Amino acid sequence: QPHALSCLTETTERIQVLVDSHPVLLFMKGSKLFPQCGFSNTATQILMSFNIDFQTVDVLADEKIRQGIKEFSQWPTIPQLYVELYQSGELGEMIEKIKAEQM
Repeated sequence: QPHALSCLTETTERIQVLVDSHPVLLFMKGSKLFPQCGFSNTATQILMSFNIDFQTVDVLADEKIRQGIKEFSQWPTIPQLYVELYQSGELGEMIEKIKAEQM
């Protein structure tokens, strides 16, 4: 199985580079203009409602990414959202905004 392992490592590295390169990255089925599943559609709608600039990766276009992202995150389902917010107060601001809208 050494080949399968090296493929997985290579895919994990590709995913890490993608995540590191984009502050907000959504791994989804389809694209933000043409989501291919309800959950992916909901995720894009939420991000768009916050006017957040985000990139998407279509897991349907790349089987290695589709499987690799599940290994990468130890999470079995897609969509998966990666957000780099720790450097700013954005996450707190987003949560406060959501809480305010729900009251």
